[in-house]
Amino acid sequence: MKNIISDIRHTIVVTIIGVIVLCLIYPVVVWALGQALFHYQANGSLITGKDGTVYGSELIGQAFSDDQYFNSRPSAAGTGYDASNSSATNLGPTSQKLHDSVAAAVVAYRKQNGLAADALVPADAVTSSASGLDPDISVKNAMLQVARVAKTRKLSADAVTALVQKYTEGRDLGLFGDPRVNVLKLNLALDGKI
Repeated sequence: MKNIISDIRHTIVVTIIGVIVLCLIYPVVVWALGQALFHYQANGSLITGKDGTVYGSELIGQAFSDDQYFNSRPSAAGTGYDASNSSATNLGPTSQKLHDSVAAAVVAYRKQNGLAADALVPADAVTSSASGLDPDISVKNAMLQVARVAKTRKLSADAVTALVQKYTEGRDLGLFGDPRVNVLKLNLALDGKI
């Protein structure tokens, strides 16, 4: 009987210590390190305008359909860029539905941007990402939209190209991924908000 009471006491003490370490100390240490070392990222990578307004996160895409804005990558998340319903289409390469939707998106992209009927269209312009929330587009995709945005805004193509170049981010750590353009930042810059 003494051993059972001793074992129960040890179990309770170990449980209490585990709860204190794993449910209190560890999360506080991780939170403090995040705030100290990665404050911007730990708080959502929010994009704040010149006037102090928060326009969104640079990590979550937003829909832009007006011709004066650069278009984001298509989203399959809910009704579009719904972070609570993040997902891809889950359609495979042999899916007729995927083939038809991509073919229609290619035609629409060429028409919207005044491209020739046989112009190559970047994959990120007509397919959604795995999360459906991708905030970035390829530099090629952005450059194909420059003429449309410049014409709609009555700006020179050189001025719009300069903004694309300014908001182009390089490879992560100089090695991983491809150069990309954050659409929200670029569109806010076009509006003079950042």
